[in-house]
Amino acid sequence: MLETPLRAALLDAAALLLPVSCAGCGADDRALCGACAAALAPAPLRRALPDGTPVHAGIAYAGVVREVVVALKDGRPGLARRLAPLLVTAVAAAGVEAGGGLAELCAVPSTARARRRRGYDPVRLLLARAGFRPAPVFRAARPHPAQKTLSRAERAAHLDGVFVARGALGGRRFVLVDDVVTTGATLAAAAAALRSAGAEVVACAAVASTPRRVARLEGDPAGTRRTPPGRGW
Repeated sequence: MLETPLRAALLDAAALLLPVSCAGCGADDRALCGACAAALAPAPLRRALPDGTPVHAGIAYAGVVREVVVALKDGRPGLARRLAPLLVTAVAAAGVEAGGGLAELCAVPSTARARRRRGYDPVRLLLARAGFRPAPVFRAARPHPAQKTLSRAERAAHLDGVFVARGALGGRRFVLVDDVVTTGATLAAAAAALRSAGAEVVACAAVASTPRRVARLEGDPAGTRRTPPGRGW
């Protein structure tokens, strides 16, 4: 959003009553300053899970993007509105993989404890701000260790049995949505749970993906080519 003089004046006035700092750089008096907001412009990436399932992300998970996502998950739900366009971009690209609007969206679930602690589920909040209504196909995730410091193999082992579908899903096709993709272990475990219930997982979508794990695309030896957002979701 452009920072007009009127908008800037209103934000300055609000900051006197509700002091806030930029989620991206820490500057005073803005929930997200103009420079950091500009850094959230979609720059889509494509990768794949080990089983070949395509994963689309709206941007690389680094710098300002990482800071804003962490802030969203650490108690600043208002930032979901700023990140929503990235998810829209990723879902649009995943929709092309799914053959248009023939697949349902579903969110990787958080644990009940995490929802109580935050007061919201970041992935479902992002979907809502992006204008999507996910299908309620998962039970709450079972408690499991934090994944941040684990290796790829350790993450996969710790996620075994964490996700469970609510019931039979035969004949239904899904695009699975998460906030951030790192090793892909979380998406792979959630996709396995859907498939065990009879569903087809045609693609995944996320706000951001760790850049060092983005697979190289054919004809792009530097691994830097980005795919354009899809249309017709």
